[in-house]
Amino acid sequence: MAAPSSVSVVIPAFNEAGAIAGVVTRLVAEGWHEVLVIDDGSTDGTGETAAAAGARVIRHPYNKGNGAAVKSGVRAATGEFILIVDADGQHQPADAARLIAPLGEYDLVVGARDAATQATAGRRLGNGLLNALASYLTGMRVPDLTSGFRGARRSCLLECLPLLPNGFSTPTTTTLTFIKAGYSVLFLPIRAAARTGTSKIRFARDGATFLLILLKVITLYSPLLIFAPVAGAAFVLGAAYGAWTAAAHGRIPNGAVVLLLFSALVFLVGLVSEQITTLRSGAALPGSGDRDKVGGAR
Repeated sequence: MAAPSSVSVVIPAFNEAGAIAGVVTRLVAEGWHEVLVIDDGSTDGTGETAAAAGARVIRHPYNKGNGAAVKSGVRAATGEFILIVDADGQHQPADAARLIAPLGEYDLVVGARDAATQATAGRRLGNGLLNALASYLTGMRVPDLTSGFRGARRSCLLECLPLLPNGFSTPTTTTLTFIKAGYSVLFLPIRAAARTGTSKIRFARDGATFLLILLKVITLYSPLLIFAPVAGAAFVLGAAYGAWTAAAHGRIPNGAVVLLLFSALVFLVGLVSEQITTLRSGAALPGSGDRDKVGGAR
């Protein structure tokens, strides 16, 4: 089990001067190994405020994105484990202690927010759809795919860094990557408080990005989970269309033939992709190598 003295707290922050001092002050009082604030090109004095509150501050010369800030924090951290906390004041110190307690037995522990604590009905609906799709694609129930409040083994996060985007989908990517790489993942229920200030994520703008990241990571590990349903749907549609037309008009239409050929082509491409993924997984994908060599001795 992880102790606070082995945990580096990483706080990505962009223009969060109104909340960052309170967040840092509460965390410093908990006795963590270190508290790192990644000032991602803020223009409101976020970095200076965090430093005055007791954090070690790493500054980006310009705004690179939440994911880039997390990556900088993971590289700079010196603890065995990392706790990622939002800078907006939503996350509670008591929940932080609960999240890090299972680390060691688990490689990633995610704070799964109660749906009632998420900002709007539209965001709850969108997150619910993403959670359902992620649960299907990973074969594991995912109650909160996009929560940024999480603790993880640093060595495992380092393996994932090349896959992480610089924008607002780092939680999505790390959750999917850890699950599909075979690491132990735990979701712990939490209640998020109202954030200070306004959210920088817009679901209409960023929702499609989250979906594309989800599909990208899954096709990296299990392409047939994407290709097989598409091939199956095309086959069923083509067969049904062909059978109906043959019964009604005594012929098989070209459209049905095209759909059946498309189904076979998509399935074969998915099968080849699955084989390529399997062949590459021994050396190229995070989590596929000897964990004592790549991820550190347990």
